[in-house]
This record gives sequence, structure tokens and C-alpha cells, in this order.
Amino acid sequence: MLHDLLAIACGGLVGFTLGLVGGGGSILAVPLLVYVVGVPEAHVAIGTSAVAVAASAAANLIGHARAMTVKWPCALVFALAGVIGAAAGAQLGKMVDGHRLLMLFGALMVAIGLLMLRPRKAGGNPDVRLTRESMASLLPLLIGSGLMVGALSGFFGIGGGFLIVPGLMGATAMPLINAIGSSLVAVAAFGLTTAVSYSLSGLVNWPLAALFIVGGAGGGLIGIRLAHRLAGSSKHALALIFSAIVIAVGIYVIFRSITGS
Repeated sequence: MLHDLLAIACGGLVGFTLGLVGGGGSILAVPLLVYVVGVPEAHVAIGTSAVAVAASAAANLIGHARAMTVKWPCALVFALAGVIGAAAGAQLGKMVDGHRLLMLFGALMVAIGLLMLRPRKAGGNPDVRLTRESMASLLPLLIGSGLMVGALSGFFGIGGGFLIVPGLMGATAMPLINAIGSSLVAVAAFGLTTAVSYSLSGLVNWPLAALFIVGGAGGGLIGIRLAHRLAGSSKHALALIFSAIVIAVGIYVIFRSITGS
């Protein structure tokens, strides 16, 4: 019973963070599953988190689609390219020793936490479109960024939202709100690709994934509602606090992986 409640609570924290700051919560899923819920095998934690990440992203995508903030052509090209990278990354990740994989995961958390400290620019070109005229300039950037971010997502079993958002903005110059909404297409696709790969290898705890998804759905609703009530400065402060948490957890994961405790 306590195990189930911990799984739901951890899923709620991940969903809340995704809804509040537009990403980043999924990177906490693996350490939460390993160190709080008590999943003993790193590969099972990664496979299980990938299922939960894909489901949470799909749920949040519905809200953004209704708000018309998703740039569908750009998002789909990025996601399709990323799926190829995610499939390759997931296959490679399963070949790496669990302790070493967690140590690398911790290093990635520290790196992403530092990237999150950089303030996001709210400006951009709201009219950007993937058309025949813009295809020559946009396609190479979207495909290249998608492949790279997808590979990292598959390798570590994360949604990669905080990598996808700047990737989309850099490739297309779309505004932040559109990048956040569009990124969820790729997060869902990457998570699903990783989940399928790990599931075929028997590395997904499905009952635990279901509990995580239930918690994530509730947490996501609360996070989205709170995000709409907060001013931009408050959200930025929360993002800074969250980035500090990600860095701290990353250092903890590295320490636990090195000590083997």
C-alpha cells in the first residue's frame, strides 16, 4: 500500500512540474522510481518512466492543442526525426551497465539544470510555418535537432522537454509558448518509442507505470492551473528553484552511483 502511494505521489510531482514550468519533470522520474519508490533495476526504472512520460505528455498536449499553441508541421517533423534517434538511443542504453547509466543520467541532470538557469526569451516569430518556401532552411535544422535530442531521450528514458523547447526555438525562431506546446508532440513520441523498446525487452513494470500515470494526471492539472495564475516573474523564479533541485538530485544520483550504495 505504501509502495503504491509513493508511486502515485512521485507521479504527481512529475506531472505537476510538467504542467507548471512546461517541462523538466520527466527527468526526475527515474531517480524518484529508483530512490523513493524503490525500483532496484535502473533499466526497469527507465522503461517504466518512459511509459509514464509519454502518457503525461499526451495528456498535456490535448490542452495545448485546444489553445492553438502547437505548430503541428514543425512539431511532427522534429518528432519523426527524433523517433529514429530515440530508437537508437534506447537500444544503446540497454547495453550500458545500470550503475554507469545512472551516473551518466546524473551528469545529464546537472547539465540540464544549468541550461534551465538561462532565462528563456518570450519573443520570436509567431507566424513561422513549415511551407515549401521555408522548407529549405527549416527542414535541416528540425531534422538535425530532432535526431540529437531523440537519441538522448531514448538513451536516458526521458521526455527531453527542456532540450526540445530550445531546439525548436533555435531551429524555427517560434515563440516560447509555441515551443512548449509543440515540444509535447516530440516528448510523447520519444517516450513511446523508448517505452516500446524497453517493453519488448521485458523492462517495464506496467502496474507501477499505471500508478505513476494516475498521479501524473492529477499533478498535471494542478500544475497547469497554477501556471495560468502566476505572473511571468513568479514562474521564472519557480523555474530557477526547480533547476536547482534538478542539479542537486543529479549530484546525488552521481554520488550514489559512484559509491554503489
